[in-house]
Amino acid sequence: MERGASLVGFCDLGFAPVPEQPDLHYAVSIAVRLSDAVLKTISDKPSFTYFHHYRTANAKLDSVAFDISEKIMESGYNAFPVAASQSLGKNQPYNGVLPHKTAAVLSGLGFVGKSGLFLSAKYGSKIRLATVLTDMPLEAQSPVLENACGACTVCRDACPAGAIFGLPPQKDGTRNFDPEKCSKYMKEHFMDTGRGSVCGICIRVCPYNKLR
Repeated sequence: MERGASLVGFCDLGFAPVPEQPDLHYAVSIAVRLSDAVLKTISDKPSFTYFHHYRTANAKLDSVAFDISEKIMESGYNAFPVAASQSLGKNQPYNGVLPHKTAAVLSGLGFVGKSGLFLSAKYGSKIRLATVLTDMPLEAQSPVLENACGACTVCRDACPAGAIFGLPPQKDGTRNFDPEKCSKYMKEHFMDTGRGSVCGICIRVCPYNKLR
């Protein structure tokens, strides 16, 4: 927290996301809160203000993850910071080293909503995430939370791309969100404000935010 994170959690993933480093199966989950005032500038498309806020949040997360990694290494362990905004390249544009929400859920910080977004128990969907993988033994301080979306489909109804299916995460791994459909829509409609990389509508409309 002292390094600027809004939330921090710890967990044993139970698997190693980096095949070449099988000992890195522990994770530090880091979140920074987004501004309510900035999110209010999003209407039926992202605003310039939100676009810059989004990028600044990512930069802050990467800096915090880097600092945490240094501290872990100073303690004699290995650390692998996973960037806030990640991609494995053109062949896997919608995949990263590890979904940040996986570490966040296992750390007991919240749950994955019908939107596919991670919803924190404290801040709802108004956060960005990063992760540090390590071989430092860690364990979750809070239990895993159940999905609390209930019958709500506000995010599905508000999504201009039709990329949200309105279903809670399925145990068989079936996605409740189509990242390709979302990305394609952003590139076709939001190049003028978000360079085709941000939207934020599902974050802004989520009623869970108002319940916190």
